[in-house]
Amino acid sequence: MTSTYGELRAQLAALTTEAFRPELADIDRLPTIEIARIMNGEDVSVPAAVAAQLPAVAAAIDDTAERMARGGRLVYAGAGTAGRLGVLDASECPPTFNTDPSEVLGLIAGGPTAMLKAVEGAEDSKELAAADLDGLKLTADDTVVGISASGRTPYAVGAVEHARALGALTIGLSCNADSELAAAADHGIEVVTGPELLTGSTRLKAGTAQKLVLNMISTITMIRLGKTYGNLMVDVRASNDKLRARSRRIVALATEAPDEEIEAALAATDGEVKNAILVILGGVDAPTAATLLSHSGGHLRAALTSAPGTHPGPTAP
Repeated sequence: MTSTYGELRAQLAALTTEAFRPELADIDRLPTIEIARIMNGEDVSVPAAVAAQLPAVAAAIDDTAERMARGGRLVYAGAGTAGRLGVLDASECPPTFNTDPSEVLGLIAGGPTAMLKAVEGAEDSKELAAADLDGLKLTADDTVVGISASGRTPYAVGAVEHARALGALTIGLSCNADSELAAAADHGIEVVTGPELLTGSTRLKAGTAQKLVLNMISTITMIRLGKTYGNLMVDVRASNDKLRARSRRIVALATEAPDEEIEAALAATDGEVKNAILVILGGVDAPTAATLLSHSGGHLRAALTSAPGTHPGPTAP
């Protein structure tokens, strides 16, 4: 049933993220440096709001990692800024963690066109969210994260409701308390950032908070999956000169081996950083390193314990 204009206005007025701040009514008359100071002061409050939700974030990550370890996928779903943030986070996982593009996905209401231009009415459709998810053929090992600053966007709520009905794990990330989105999800994360500098412009504090939480979800999940060794990105994909240089540096930091040994290990392993580290620290050849990593589920520390010639590197416990 379609809500009337009056009902929608009342719903928005009740949201913290939509609240009007009369003390900022003359902000357009202030010097630029004063507006910048006010905006910077607003942003300072965001990490504290995220900190209040860390237990909920951690619980959601643990459940997500457990499913991804079984072959599940991480899927973000949102509209507008929230959808764009999900697509951004998903797109950064392949170069950072060497994930397959199908492992972490971002869905935005209205499709790829909506990344650059608003698609009229797309965010208002739960049915569109269900159709987008059906195209992925969800399983019980998948995780769907609905993202919505208001916590009431039909596309995000519909994605979570549909995914949960199919048995997938669901996370609802919003910036209002007692949100419809959190209530619909297995894990509700409500980062209450308060009224915005510009009334209702949730690409500001709310968007920053969502970006911080999505950073945590993807990064810590990948840590749990063995995509790092200490704080080194050992699954980085060397797809350009900068990343190739970073790959050499990561191997050097992990092993403290001389340059010629690092180059030989990377050449033998086709540039796979994790494998090259295992070759050097484990004293094995490239095929053996690949086998050990396969048996350990890609966890380098576990593979090192099985390598006969292992000697500790600088990041080893």
